[in-house]
Amino acid sequence: MSDSDEALVIKSRGGDRAAFEELVRRTARLVYTRAYLETGDSHRAEDLVQDTFLIAWRSIRQVKEASGFRPWLMSVLHSAVIDSVRRESRKKRGGGGRGADAEAMLRLADGGSTPPESAERSEERARALSVLRSLPEEYRQVLMLRYLAGADYETIARQLALSNGSLRGLLHRGLAMLRSQMEAKTCEKMS
Repeated sequence: MSDSDEALVIKSRGGDRAAFEELVRRTARLVYTRAYLETGDSHRAEDLVQDTFLIAWRSIRQVKEASGFRPWLMSVLHSAVIDSVRRESRKKRGGGGRGADAEAMLRLADGGSTPPESAERSEERARALSVLRSLPEEYRQVLMLRYLAGADYETIARQLALSNGSLRGLLHRGLAMLRSQMEAKTCEKMS
């Protein structure tokens, strides 16, 4: 489908499911990377993406300006993240139930690595996410799409309306900032 996002939004508001599916294809990586950045958990991020698009489909008529679809979609994701945190909080206050037991059993069954190795990987991932969250938005977005969501240059350039040269420059500078800050955090940890 070669329609613009705006045309797809207008069709979706009229109930065209195929148009909305195309919007999902065009924005899924962006939504996933933002959700992953918020949660640091790929499974929760995937659940949030599904929730976001389900809510978006049900509420697409609320989009007044078709050109504002992506910012609106990010606000839907933000609401889904907040709702998810609230649900988790209620579960924890309620004792967790059987779900917590099942999760603990899955962790015990994972024999792929030793506990210290798992802890080290988890710490490193948390440090990287922390640094990534601290980067300016322009660098954070391109790095998330490229390295967390695995998007190719063409997809990223289209989603963020960037030229190929601008995208490559942002990736290069963003990676340099990420490396520099990761090294600084590693030095802090060692001292």
